[in-house]
Amino acid sequence: MASPRTPDPLRRNNVVVTGDPDGRVMVFAHGFGCSQAAWDLVAPHFERDYKVVLFDHVGAGDSDVSAYDRGKYDSLDGYADDVLEILDALDVHDVVFVGHSVSAMIGVLAANREPARFGDLILIGPSPRYTNDGAYHGGFEPEDIAALLDALDANYLGWSSATAPMIMGNADRPELGARLVASFCSMDPAIARHFAHVTFLSDNRTDLGEVSVPTLVVQSSADAIAPDEVGRYVHQAIPGSRLATLQTTGHVPILSGPDEVVAEMRSYLS
Repeated sequence: MASPRTPDPLRRNNVVVTGDPDGRVMVFAHGFGCSQAAWDLVAPHFERDYKVVLFDHVGAGDSDVSAYDRGKYDSLDGYADDVLEILDALDVHDVVFVGHSVSAMIGVLAANREPARFGDLILIGPSPRYTNDGAYHGGFEPEDIAALLDALDANYLGWSSATAPMIMGNADRPELGARLVASFCSMDPAIARHFAHVTFLSDNRTDLGEVSVPTLVVQSSADAIAPDEVGRYVHQAIPGSRLATLQTTGHVPILSGPDEVVAEMRSYLS
């Protein structure tokens, strides 16, 4: 259990439990700039058969912002600690962990540390490294990431308005980009800036080969943040994983193509 000095993880991370109380546990973890509300079009589809667990990373949604510790969250390991503390507080095992974007790697780290807690990983739009490195193509040159982070540090709200629609894609559906902008702008700016640096400068490639939990990798088409090559890399690096490529475009298919995401998840879990 969490130590006496550790805030109650269920309150800290605004954990919400719905669905079948006797069902297999399915945990949904949101990406950068989002909150558990990002799963509104996906999670309800599983409430009939699963015990559904939603939470907010510290600094997002209705989490306890006072629990933010810059030292702890200076790497993705701090967020993986939170996931494990939540699972421990709920006393659950054989968990289906569904992680979008950066939370895919957070799930990998948590599952590698305590594989007995997990039954399956579903990684949606994962990227173990966003910058190119030799033969590895992450989608961005180092100077691109540096410029992105400089712009974010200078004006987070302006950066959010300009960048969220690019991340979302689907320019013909501007309401989706507007929804992501609103989500970005609701996050504590100081925490968002730090989380962005941790996210975009992380390198978790070596962690992929250590995954022992059955894994589904879900890759969108025309993803500006985690391109096709990255999805294939993650699939090839995780032993025995399955790759599902969506027709849905953009980096947030849980909003742009939720029905397709649900269908792939159900097919994998059946």
